[in-house]
Amino acid sequence: MLDRATAETYAGWFRALADPTRVQILNLLASSGAPMTVGQIVEQVDVGQSTVSAHLKVLTEARFVLAEPRGTARLYQVNRRCVSCFPTAADVVMGRGVLPFAAVTCETAQ
Repeated sequence: MLDRATAETYAGWFRALADPTRVQILNLLASSGAPMTVGQIVEQVDVGQSTVSAHLKVLTEARFVLAEPRGTARLYQVNRRCVSCFPTAADVVMGRGVLPFAAVTCETAQ
């Protein structure tokens, strides 16, 4: 059985992806190949800037997305190290136990 801390971490990841707009934003960032501003993301999704910003905050807190200040803007990009851990999280939750949590480096991924 998963320890409580690991379960809470994985639950946070699943919560971050529980909204279709966040899934779209993460997919957009993953496929863009370059960091994007909020304005660039807004042009691609069917929601307003404040909504995109709120979703980016959730994705950043879950460490799926990295934010880099650039002048007066912020550039957002996928945290590839953390996203690569997500299939492992799903396997562990489903009882396939691929890697022990200690081997997952998402907590400090940059």
